Amino acid sequence: MSLSIRNQIAGTVTAITTGEAMATVKVRLDGGQDITAAITVDAVKELGLAAGSSVRALVKATEVALATGPVEGLSIRNQIPGTVVDVATGPAMASVKVDVNGGGLTAAITADAVDALGLAAGSSVVALIKSTEVSLQAA
Repeated sequence: MSLSIRNQIAGTVTAITTGEAMATVKVRLDGGQDITAAITVDAVKELGLAAGSSVRALVKATEVALATGPVEGLSIRNQIPGTVVDVATGPAMASVKVDVNGGGLTAAITADAVDALGLAAGSSVVALIKSTEVSLQAA
């Protein structure tokens, strides 16, 4: 299935914690990073997810924020370090491609943010992604 979502990173489910309606699914990405997805319990069942399941973590580029270093005191669970490999800036928005150790993420952020953070190829960044913005696809 082809998707317009730019960020599709392979990984393996390491743990699932279920509640009444929602579950958190921890995934070890192929590059070694951990990411958490908050999805419905129904989705866990429908996808047949269990520890050891192969999945793809899917994140829209508009849901990826960037910081120039780790951020403390923040509810965002997913903080993935990486290096900027490309910045394409338009008058209002920019597309920033980040290498995250064996995978890639694209962040759609404002051109003002690129300037304020001084982002360019080679910049160290941390990709910030809320767990509620991570979808999973069974592989």
